[in-house]
Amino acid sequence: MRTWHDRRILDLLGVEIPVIQAPMAGATTAEMVIAASEAGGLGSLPSAQYSVHQLHEALSQITARTTRSINVNFFSHVKPDADPAGQMRWRALLAPYFVELGLDPAAPISGPGRAPFDNEFCEVVEEFRPKVVSFHFGLPDRRLVDRVKAAGAKVLSSATTVAEAVWLEAHGVDAVIAMGFEAGGHRGNFLTQDMTTQVGTMALIPQVVDAVKVPVIAAGGIADGRGVAAALMLGASAVQIGSAYLLTPEAKIPDLHADALGRAGDASTAITNVFTGRPARGVVNRLMRELGPLSDVAPAFPTAGVALAAIRARAEEEGRDDFTNLWAGQALGLARRLPSAELTVKLFEDAMAALGAGSAIRRL
Repeated sequence: MRTWHDRRILDLLGVEIPVIQAPMAGATTAEMVIAASEAGGLGSLPSAQYSVHQLHEALSQITARTTRSINVNFFSHVKPDADPAGQMRWRALLAPYFVELGLDPAAPISGPGRAPFDNEFCEVVEEFRPKVVSFHFGLPDRRLVDRVKAAGAKVLSSATTVAEAVWLEAHGVDAVIAMGFEAGGHRGNFLTQDMTTQVGTMALIPQVVDAVKVPVIAAGGIADGRGVAAALMLGASAVQIGSAYLLTPEAKIPDLHADALGRAGDASTAITNVFTGRPARGVVNRLMRELGPLSDVAPAFPTAGVALAAIRARAEEEGRDDFTNLWAGQALGLARRLPSAELTVKLFEDAMAALGAGSAIRRL
């Protein structure tokens, strides 16, 4: 395998090649994390939908099977205040779907939602001491970040604008993930909620590189070696790739989601907030068409998704993806169906081939 000359990022992450498997809540498995890390990249475990106990179990499984670097990812959102009126408006908007599916729209609802990083999660980090900890939606309280660093972890977080990247560097991250508008799943935005001004990956990378001194990791719209090469040529030190890993055998997604990915093309996805209350990119389906894709009625993250759980489950029983979040990025059509380990290596080797074994970059 050819080597990447940017020792700063390789040493920072403790990896051999600058490819990060993106953390994808609900889709990433321990097997995917292990495979990506064993291949020389950085496997990433998403923790947003885990309880503390579940996270402990997953990390126990992973660390028993690999001694390589791993990344543990957390959401750092603030739990929203109670909003009974807003929840009533949302339930009223969803009521016709409940009736259509033979469900009671007035039935009590409950669910775990997505948990932000807190003291209990931090204690798990301190116990397992992963090489890398990454955050989405900014950063948690400074005291928690300091504890993560004291446990020996390098800290990453996502930026969707130059201003967010500068903010993250000022608040102590070791590297910035520059997340372009093309990326699948939840946007990492935290200083702005305006989706009309979000920046594409290839415009975002060089501007973030020029604005910060820490290494920049490119994410969004990258699914093959050509995309990796383009990101590296624009100054990124590494890439983070998500949607391509959804096609690996290690991914865990509903059959309906897998079928939607098989049909998806370059114009099949959109940014929506109707599934969780925060903007995220997924394959367009009925709920997005009829209520969004962006709705002012959707309540604050993560509460919107709790009300959807019953109708999603019933529709999926009937073989319908009408209410399922089908997260995917715009470059999914470029991805190849490979095992996670093979994909990790191929992305890098194809990029090096496209760059002439790195000689073009070395001349810059």
